[in-house]
Amino acid sequence: MTTYQEYQAKIAELQNLAADARKAELQKAKDQIWSIMREYDLSPADLGPAAKSNKPVKPRARVPMKYQDPVSGSQWTGRGRAPKWLEGKNKEDFLIK
Repeated sequence: MTTYQEYQAKIAELQNLAADARKAELQKAKDQIWSIMREYDLSPADLGPAAKSNKPVKPRARVPMKYQDPVSGSQWTGRGRAPKWLEGKNKEDFLIK
């Protein structure tokens, strides 16, 4: 019967083989890409904005809450569908000051 340690050793060996195979495949893919780029006289800029843009995307600023229900404490930004607690009421009465 095979022991746990033997299985772990086999797993580690297979992971090393998989990593080596991935490196070889990546190098082959890069060589193919460079070959095609040289053949058609392409640059990374020719591939489009995704290929040349490494700028981090700025997260959107949170929208401040504009209205608050004094009973439940629920808040609403004023964007999107109005909440049920505001139905049929004057929004101006619930403005957060």
